[in-house]
Formats: sequence, C-alpha cells, structure tokens
Amino acid sequence: MQNKIKQILESSNDKSQVLQAVEELAELSQALIKNVNRNKDNIDDITQEMADVFIMLEQLKLIYKIDDQELKKQMEFKVNR
Repeated sequence: MQNKIKQILESSNDKSQVLQAVEELAELSQALIKNVNRNKDNIDDITQEMADVFIMLEQLKLIYKIDDQELKKQMEFKVNR
C-alpha cells in the first residue's frame, strides 16, 4: 500500500495533494457532524472518509518529510499528557 501511496504522490504535485488532504478532512468532519447532530447511522461513510484521511496523512508525511519515529514520539506525548 505504501508504494501505491508514493506512486499517487509522484503523479501529482504537493500543493494539489495538500489541498486534497484538506478536502478529505472536511468530508470526514461532515460525516461526523451528520452522525452526531442528525443521529444518522452513517458508519460506512465515516469509515470511508477515515480511510481517505489516513491515505492523505501518509502522503503528508512524505511531502513534509515527517519521520515516523518523531511522529510516534509526538503522539505518545499527546496521549500521556
């Protein structure tokens, strides 16, 4: 899967992928709001949007050259504070 994510990134430009990430985050936000505010059973939509966001986060790690270990360190810090 990581190779496919790299291929997608290589076939586009960084700016378009950053904007795509923002769009995917917005779509996840919308699905979550529908679920909470409208008592809508849209778990499939939420799951699909989460998958899109995870893919885009992987691309953002590549674009911004974010080290996996540093990211894990930050995540552990935030979970444990």
